[in-house]
Amino acid sequence: MKTARAAWRRLEPVHGMIYFIPEARRRYAELGLSGRAGYFASRGAAFGRASAELIISTFYNFNPDFVRGAVAGVWDATEPQQVLDARYAAAGEGLRRAGIHELPHLEEVLTLTRRAAEAACEHAQGRPLFAAHAALPWPEEPVLQLWHAQTVLREFRGDGHVACLLSEGVGGLEALILHAATGEVPVDFLRASRAWPEDEWAATREHLRERGLLDGDSLSAQGALLRGHIEDRTDRLALPAYAALSDAECERLAELARPFGHAVIEAGLLKIG
Repeated sequence: MKTARAAWRRLEPVHGMIYFIPEARRRYAELGLSGRAGYFASRGAAFGRASAELIISTFYNFNPDFVRGAVAGVWDATEPQQVLDARYAAAGEGLRRAGIHELPHLEEVLTLTRRAAEAACEHAQGRPLFAAHAALPWPEEPVLQLWHAQTVLREFRGDGHVACLLSEGVGGLEALILHAATGEVPVDFLRASRAWPEDEWAATREHLRERGLLDGDSLSAQGALLRGHIEDRTDRLALPAYAALSDAECERLAELARPFGHAVIEAGLLKIG
């Protein structure tokens, strides 16, 4: 389980950079999508003309009013396929800027990652965001195939994570505050990007303190146990994808994935702003 998580985490920057790179913002703007409209439309376009309510339900931790405002009029300005095309084009531009296409072992990393992604397709039930992305056609270019494979694996894991949060009675804003309490991601970024009002953030934070999950603004011992439990369950729910690989192959993928993630980070593709 730890090896599968390492394989996913080390390669995750290859997918995650799409939310930060200027290439994506520029291409979405060319379609008439500014601000966060590009993010919601590009990730939701796999559903087709996704409504705000569908995005709210599957993206989970964004302020619903913010989503409704950002999505309003999106499908009057453009079509889902245009947005998907723009997203793939931006992904290719960003990854080539990071030199991913020139890294050794690209073919082997792609082969292993694609096998895991295709294996995940046998377990689509209850994973709507994953299923929508898994149904998209595979790109022809190897770099984009790798991006698509990692995107599919990311949404597979993400849907499982949402299921775990729901089963533990942790709502979207609660999950966000608990994440902020770990110190892994700046609180200001999480608050700004998810757009929750200060009064709702403060009220939910106080509720988490009353539940014994926060000690001040930090995780309590009980909160740390809960987060660890949720992360472990998320790992287990992601295992069906990596079960398509032998233990040696999974270890090999975890080893080879590291330079790919580092290349994205060193190229500045994950910079906020």
